[in-house]
Amino acid sequence: MRTKMEGGWLWLKGLPSRSLANVYEIYRQTTKIATDDPRKLIHSFKVGLTLTLVSFFYYFRPLYNSFGVSAMWAVMTVVVVFEFSVGATLGKGLNRGLATLVAGALGVGANHLASLAGKTSEPILIGLFVFIQATASTFVRFVPTVKARYDYGMLIFILTFSLVSISGIRTDEILNLAQKRLSTILIGASTCVIISICVCPVWAGEDLHNLVGRNVEKLGSFLEDLTAENFRPPSEAAQTENGSSGVSVMSRLNSVVDSKSSEETLANFARWEPGHGRFMYRHPWKQYVKIGNLTRQCARRVEALLNAYLNSKTQAAEEIRGTIQEAFSGMISESGKALKEVASAMETMSRPPSPNPHLANLKIASKNLKSLLKSDFWEGYSNLSQVIRVASVASLLIDLVVCVEKVADGVNELSSMANFKCKDGNNVNFRQVLVEIPSVSHVGNDEVKVEGRLSTEVDRQILNA
Repeated sequence: MRTKMEGGWLWLKGLPSRSLANVYEIYRQTTKIATDDPRKLIHSFKVGLTLTLVSFFYYFRPLYNSFGVSAMWAVMTVVVVFEFSVGATLGKGLNRGLATLVAGALGVGANHLASLAGKTSEPILIGLFVFIQATASTFVRFVPTVKARYDYGMLIFILTFSLVSISGIRTDEILNLAQKRLSTILIGASTCVIISICVCPVWAGEDLHNLVGRNVEKLGSFLEDLTAENFRPPSEAAQTENGSSGVSVMSRLNSVVDSKSSEETLANFARWEPGHGRFMYRHPWKQYVKIGNLTRQCARRVEALLNAYLNSKTQAAEEIRGTIQEAFSGMISESGKALKEVASAMETMSRPPSPNPHLANLKIASKNLKSLLKSDFWEGYSNLSQVIRVASVASLLIDLVVCVEKVADGVNELSSMANFKCKDGNNVNFRQVLVEIPSVSHVGNDEVKVEGRLSTEVDRQILNA
């Protein structure tokens, strides 16, 4: 008993300090959220302002007399429609308004048809109409296109049709009821859209543009860091931006691979937005999704390539691994530079340099590796399994170059479709920017020599690329 009393006293004694610690933690988290993205704090004020405006339907007697209890639908609309970005708010507002209009009209029509059959048959027909529309609408929600853009509208359609048609059984003022609810919903939705656009707007299209460009830049930086880290295993290359250990450099690569859902959501919201800033009407938002998918494919190739390289580094003989060591290092570095070049073009919304010197260097190095794989460089080595591991690394490296080229082509298509501005000096003189990439030559039957060269033949290949 004495022990329990002492434990209870200690708990009560420590309660103030624990409460202060919890308050400080809440303050720290809220401050961090507001500091990291001030738009979230502004969005909170915008929601509060909008709710205050629509609540005037209850405060002022003339407005309340016009709409009655249906004024509460305006408040409900603000709560469910107002989203963080303009595109999300506009999409939800249009979905809710159109769904309410169509479903309300159909509900009034269904109620009128049911009333013509008499009081006995009216409830049966209303139940049949509700069953048919709910079944059909729910099934339509599974269609991918509808699910992506109109799912909320279909949900409101089912709700509104059911409410309007069923309410008509117990009231004779069904048309007036539908008109009031539609009016208040449209008022609430339009208020949300106006506040969202006019007060510190957050554009989903701009966030999508920045996210895709940032992912391309992250992948390019990751490849350059791989060169700097000398291709060490992720567990040995742990680091953070502050220099402390505990977070692997692989986290940047994983953030690119895991960004699919965010990009698709932002692209869906961006399609609802009107032309704004640098993103005018009919901006090619679908192209961003394509570039994002290509970037993720490239990131997965990097993962596979890194694993294969580390495997060959531990299991392949030194002389075999040295066959592609220089080519590997040079091509990884050039791939990172090429990706950062197109990422910079996306950031400034300008056309990438044409032709791109880093891509040209990659094409030459890739061609050299293909020639190596087609040659009989493996002759003279007794352990073919080691040769196969090195050859698989070379094959994955060639695939990575193809993926990098596809990302660059996707950005070029975007710059053309969106009419990005041209930068002065986009035409590059390759003879001034040549980077030495290892080329492969076969010597004898049991030796492969990897050397760097800058020759007239290379110049011709680049100029023809």
